[in-house]
Amino acid sequence: MSDLVQKLIRDIPDFPKKGIVFKDITPVLGNPAAFRHVVDTLAERYRGKGIEKVVAIESRGFLFGGPLAYHLAAGLVIVRKPGKLPYKAVRETYALEYGTDALEMHVDGVLPGERVLVVDDLLATGGTAEAVGRLVARQGASVLEYAFVIELSFLKGRERLGPGRVFSMVTY
Repeated sequence: MSDLVQKLIRDIPDFPKKGIVFKDITPVLGNPAAFRHVVDTLAERYRGKGIEKVVAIESRGFLFGGPLAYHLAAGLVIVRKPGKLPYKAVRETYALEYGTDALEMHVDGVLPGERVLVVDDLLATGGTAEAVGRLVARQGASVLEYAFVIELSFLKGRERLGPGRVFSMVTY
């Protein structure tokens, strides 16, 4: 079934800019068996591990984080770009290749001592996930693991997040 997931991920050359090959997961989302396989695989991996919150990264992380939190009987926390959350938020700025970006999470999204799973669709350089890990730590919670559907291993994001802390279903 993981073969089906990998076959459904399509490459979109030169998106969002020239030289980038975008990994499009929408065919996976549109295929009931593949989408169910992704969610079930993640749920099986983390069931019984004491995950209290699933922290999903904007925006494609929401697509997997919601059903995963449901299956784990965990809370769902969303991390968004600045100015998108309605309540008081904590912000983490992180470096990009050319400049900086930032992410925010509600101040009460995770609580001290909670065990957290961070979820997104794709791991590239790891900068975004690393920033989310810092947000979680600043609130006193701990990241058990980072889970991704796709990992671009040549960009070495796994190294940035720490040994034994990354799970990905499909690796390129």
